Amino acid sequence: MIPADTRTGSGPRDGAPDLALDRAELTEAATETDALLTRLPAPGERSSEERAAAARSMDAARALRARFMDRHAEAVYDELTDGRTRHLRVAELARAAAVAFPGLVPGAERLAAERSRPQAAKEGHEIDQGIFFRGVLRSPLAGAHLIDAMLRPTPRALALLPDFTETGTADLGSVRLERTDDGVARLTMCRDDCLNAEDDRQVDDMETAVDLALLDPAVEVGLLRGGVMSHSRYRGRRVFSAGINLKSLHAGGISLDGFLLRRELGYIHKIVRGLRTGGEPAWRFPAAEKPWVAAVDAFAIGGGAQLLLVFDHVLAASDAFVSLPAAQEGIVPGAANLRLANAAGHRFARRMILDGRRVRATEPDARLLIDEVHESAELDLAVERAVARLRGPAVAANRHMLNLAAEPVDAFRHYMAEFALQQALRLHSADVLDKAGRFKGRAS
Repeated sequence: MIPADTRTGSGPRDGAPDLALDRAELTEAATETDALLTRLPAPGERSSEERAAAARSMDAARALRARFMDRHAEAVYDELTDGRTRHLRVAELARAAAVAFPGLVPGAERLAAERSRPQAAKEGHEIDQGIFFRGVLRSPLAGAHLIDAMLRPTPRALALLPDFTETGTADLGSVRLERTDDGVARLTMCRDDCLNAEDDRQVDDMETAVDLALLDPAVEVGLLRGGVMSHSRYRGRRVFSAGINLKSLHAGGISLDGFLLRRELGYIHKIVRGLRTGGEPAWRFPAAEKPWVAAVDAFAIGGGAQLLLVFDHVLAASDAFVSLPAAQEGIVPGAANLRLANAAGHRFARRMILDGRRVRATEPDARLLIDEVHESAELDLAVERAVARLRGPAVAANRHMLNLAAEPVDAFRHYMAEFALQQALRLHSADVLDKAGRFKGRAS
């Protein structure tokens, strides 16, 4: 048995990487750590000495995981995907890795037990997933293949597609989708219980809706808007999005693979790149792309503001505002660090993300985020004019080239590799746990 301090100091042996030996060493280290954690009380009940012992053991195992993925990411990915012939989504890939490479990522039972606990009572096993996905996404071959896999339609969308193409409507729960006679797919976020704050459920519904809009040949343009709220403060008014659901975060309901990575690599990236359908010859167009319009009522906070950065045209009511309070929440605001800096400049991005600056729709700086501002009573008509302008036959090709120039796929892949780990670390940091705890019992 290899002592933890020896593993940390030396790491995998020198010379050519040996997958079998490194695999065995990783499994042994993970088994030792698991045995220690089993002997200790639950995380919230440990003494300072017990917390320190757990941290030392987990850090040693994680150092091995990181080095293992640095050495073997492509071999691991090829084994899990049969030489990149299977397209596994992030959650499927993590489940397969847990079975094929014991100790590399947490297994299904461990994750289920972890996700049943409040955030502050977790061990932080999703950090191990973050190490794994960082290694995969760093690889030009494995990372590009995973990104491609995440741009494919979800099984849920494919199952719902026949009914949607026939009826033009789909009620997905937290998102309603309607295709109107003018070729517009109208996505309405309708979580009136939480002002459209996102959680795993809404990410699933949003990706399904985006897939359906992109798959339906009768749809020419997508439109996203918040629905009418029943919340006491905004009763009877539309609201775009309050960002991440902090109540769900406190309760342990925000997952790395089902929310944070799926959201960025799934429906948001599909809005940017389109959908890999296999319908068009690959030489002609790699994906089914369509233009997208967003209309902001009341506010776009956090994740809501992140969404605006990928839309082709953004309108807002004159009393709306946009903010990215990432530093206050203690997490990384998705791909906003990449996209906001590209779109509005690094100084502006730092003011919004690091300082938490709130930008009102009528401010001059709002033009960096919003294309049109209208009085609330005039917004509906302005939205209709905007979607009509984006129905031109050359729009899709030009937005494809604009997005390629603004955000090359490799730049996005490199960003997401580091995001996978940094966001996992942030989820289990002391400041996030403290801030999320303040939302216990709140309605939103």
